[in-house]
Amino acid sequence: MLGMLNRKRQGSRVGIDISSTTIKLLELSESDSGNRVEAYSVASLPQGAVFEKNINNVGEVATAIQSVMHQSRSRATEVVAAVSGSSVINKTIAMPAGLTDEEMETQIALEADQYIPYPLEEVALDFEVQGPTPGRDDQVDVLLAACRRETIDLRVEALELAGLTPKVIDVEAYSMERAYELIRPVAGVDPAATVAVVDIGATMTTLSVINQGANVSSG
Repeated sequence: MLGMLNRKRQGSRVGIDISSTTIKLLELSESDSGNRVEAYSVASLPQGAVFEKNINNVGEVATAIQSVMHQSRSRATEVVAAVSGSSVINKTIAMPAGLTDEEMETQIALEADQYIPYPLEEVALDFEVQGPTPGRDDQVDVLLAACRRETIDLRVEALELAGLTPKVIDVEAYSMERAYELIRPVAGVDPAATVAVVDIGATMTTLSVINQGANVSSG
């Protein structure tokens, strides 16, 4: 367990990982020399509190979150978390180049039923322009991410019940991509390389393929 020094942490970021068996906390701070681990802690979850990344018992998850906060001695109140599993859908779609974010958002909302097998009112949507579509100057590739609102709401409820404010609920595959970008310079990996990142959990193993800094496959 880290975070034993009682000092004020400027500009720190706290991530909460909710898996099927544990809650993990990692707090990072940024300095001129790079990122620094300020706190880390792990707490076990009662069996069945989370199943296949879906929260079944909000109260038990909130208690475990409070436990990692106490053990780590983190004084953060704002945190980030992530969603994954069958309720998350990732898809790359082609859209006309030159659209503003507002125009793109409107068009995605109108066409969402083509890509998402749930009613639009039941999902949260986000998107990110990846770059020009290969071989098409008039189109761009757009990464579309969708998640059932119930999955997000349960995570938010557990974090708030633990006394925390969730600032970001990310997609786990893309949080892995951002974590890789933090460690890549330290590991001396070529930015243009294609790399496989393996996340080995207690009940699930995930393989992410990252090409030139972008997650191109995850499963």
